[in-house]
Amino acid sequence: MTTLKLNVPAISCGHCVHTIQNEVGELPGVQRVQADQKTRVVVVDYDTPATPEAIEARLAEINYPAEKLLAL
Repeated sequence: MTTLKLNVPAISCGHCVHTIQNEVGELPGVQRVQADQKTRVVVVDYDTPATPEAIEARLAEINYPAEKLLAL
């Protein structure tokens, strides 16, 4: 399993957290999604076929683009 940690500045409320966790969690290979409203960080644990690019693309599709990659 790989962990991806992203800064997502558009997180502003509990609804944002819920949406991100549900939408990203639906990607094949994603095991766990944790979004934090206070830090505006999203942590995703995943295996193949999920990729960092696919996770970032899903965030952008739902209007929560990642600002920068913090860690892999």
